[in-house]
This record gives sequence, C-alpha cells and structure tokens, in this order.
Amino acid sequence: MSGIYIHIPFCKQSCSYCDFHFSTSLKNKTEMIAAIIKEIASRKNQINSVVNTIYFGGGTPSILAIDDLKLLIDAVYKNYNVAEKIEFTIECNPDDLTQNKLIEFKNAGANRLSIGVQSFNNEELLFFNRAHSANQAETSIKLSQDVGFDNITIDLIYGSPLLTNKSWLKNLNKVKEFNIPHLSAYSLTVEPKTALGYQIKTGQLPTLNDDNTINQFQLLVKEIKKMGLTQYEVSNFAKEGYFSQHNSNYWKGEEYLGFGPSAHSYIKFPLERGQRGALKRCWNVANNIKYINALTEGSSCFEEEIIDEITAYNEYILTRLRTIWGIDIDYIKTNFNEKINRHFKQELTLYLNSSYLHQLNTKVVLTDEGILMTDKITSDLFYVK
Repeated sequence: MSGIYIHIPFCKQSCSYCDFHFSTSLKNKTEMIAAIIKEIASRKNQINSVVNTIYFGGGTPSILAIDDLKLLIDAVYKNYNVAEKIEFTIECNPDDLTQNKLIEFKNAGANRLSIGVQSFNNEELLFFNRAHSANQAETSIKLSQDVGFDNITIDLIYGSPLLTNKSWLKNLNKVKEFNIPHLSAYSLTVEPKTALGYQIKTGQLPTLNDDNTINQFQLLVKEIKKMGLTQYEVSNFAKEGYFSQHNSNYWKGEEYLGFGPSAHSYIKFPLERGQRGALKRCWNVANNIKYINALTEGSSCFEEEIIDEITAYNEYILTRLRTIWGIDIDYIKTNFNEKINRHFKQELTLYLNSSYLHQLNTKVVLTDEGILMTDKITSDLFYVK
C-alpha cells in the first residue's frame, strides 16, 4: 500500500496564518504542470507497492482548470500501479466550487473533497484573510452533496482571538446540520513568517490565549462525539468508514511519494543482506522557479536522507501516539535496539501510572486527559542520545 501526494503551489491570496509553500501568481502555471508531470514519470521506480490513495493538496488544487488536473491524473495512472478502488481527495476552497467544476472533479475520478472552510463566521474569515464568505462555505458543501460527493471533510480553526465559545459552537453545529462525515479541526498556530506572526510580534494583535484554546478543544471533543464522530487522531474526527485513508497511511508509516515543489516522500527499501531495512525521506525544493528549472534540465529537484534507527523510533512515537491505533509495544521490542527499548519502558511506566496513558494488551493509547498532554508525553518518550 502506498499513497501519492501532488502539491499545487498556487493560491488566490495569502491567508494570514499559513506558512505552506505557495505563490499567488499563476504566471508559471503551464510550466509547473509540465514539471510535475515530468517528476511523476521520473520517479516511477521508487515504489513498487500498489497505490491506494491520491491526494491533491496545496496551495489550492481547486484553482486548477480541469484539463490541467486531468493531465496530472493521467500521468499518475500511466506510471504507477493504481488500485481499482482508491481514495482520491482534492483540497478545495469554497469560492472555487461551482456545480460544473464539482461534476468535472467527479468525472475525473475524485471521490473525496477536503473543503477549507476554517470558519462559518464572516468576521473570522476576514481576520484569516480567506477569499470566501460564510455563505460561500455553506453553498459549497450543499453543491458538493447535490453533485454526489458523500465523502466530504471540512477544516475548522479554533483558538483565534475573535472566536468565542458561542461562535465555536455555531461552527461545530454546521457539521451536524450538513451531516458532514469528517472534520479536521486545528488550533490556530502562530508561524513566524506569516502576517499573523508579524501582527503579534509587532503588538498589533495580542498573543493567543492558551486557556481559550484548551476550552475550545474540549468543547470540540465533547460536541463532535455527540454527533457520532470518532476522534481517530488528535485533530481528526470521522464517522465509521470515513477515516482518511491517505492521512492514516502517513500515521501508520506506509510509503508515499510527493510531487511538486516542497512535497515530501517517505520510501522503504532493503539494505544489504543481513541489515535492517531502511527508510528514506525526500523533500522537494520549496521554490517554484528552481523546481521547474530542475525538472526542465533533467536534474534532481529534491534532497534526501536515510532515516536512522533513533529517528525512525521518534517518528513512530510522534505519529502513532496521536491516533486511536496507538503505540504497539511489541513493534518497538522487535524493531529497535536495547537502549531505545530500555528508555521507552522506563518512560512508559511513569505514564501508565498516571491518568494520561492507557494500555490494552500490547497497545498504548492516550486517555482523554492525556490528549491535552500529547506534546509533553511525546517529548518524554523520544529517545535522545
């Protein structure tokens, strides 16, 4: 099993909180599509497993014309062993979604939409510098459902200075109102190279209130569970059968290839006879022109590293602890050395005697109380030389 991620590095405008790689200029769009297609073809021998998920992220994939999207999809199917039944997700902004575009997405094979709502409140959307209105957010969900998309996820943000518990409840109630089967809810994070980071640094905005953020997270968990959604990862909630396969593959350590500027890949490969299998991470250059030039010239567009045993252990802790699948004690015993196992057992014992972790057979998962301590527990379980 493996996944394919395609990064579309274009947006209409810059959101105040976003530090992902993107450009608000479409000047090099044609060259970018051609470059991504070249990368897709050039790396076809890097994974041999069946591709079961395709994910268009960004940036804003929904900004593309359908013909551009089809070129990229065709390149994937031409060069990779794609399963007959896959999860095919496109990230969308509400203001891009018309009935015709949604029909085109469906005809192109997409069966899951990730709609970047962020809020159903116009004042907050303006604060985030989003391009859509609250009405457009609601309309985009209705249109998507009318066209036949039943697998829809939306993003919501909590913890902003404008968000009260009352308005947060209104946002969450929209999930119930529209019978949305999946929600990704993220705490507003202040990144240094963003408009929000600058405004807080210069005193134009107050620092974020941690107590409000915690209260809104607890409200989120309480209300969403009432709606029948499972918290299968700290920030992700879904009805049974609607867990994100693509993101679950990330958290379970499955292979994936990332195409486009700034995209990452995670590849498994065997070392010499008698050695432990190795993991390799690749990351593409986060610059549109450099990326296009590299592919045009036939040179490498990415850097790579072999993931050593300590890093592999720490990443296993980082990704698995956040999920309902938790940490498998037997997996750690089998795959990591004695020093790592000794450290893990020592730290784990301390937390199992608290109310933050729960053990069921060989699986260790966070308790509801422990979820609020995820970063601290993860840090303590990490192995540092």
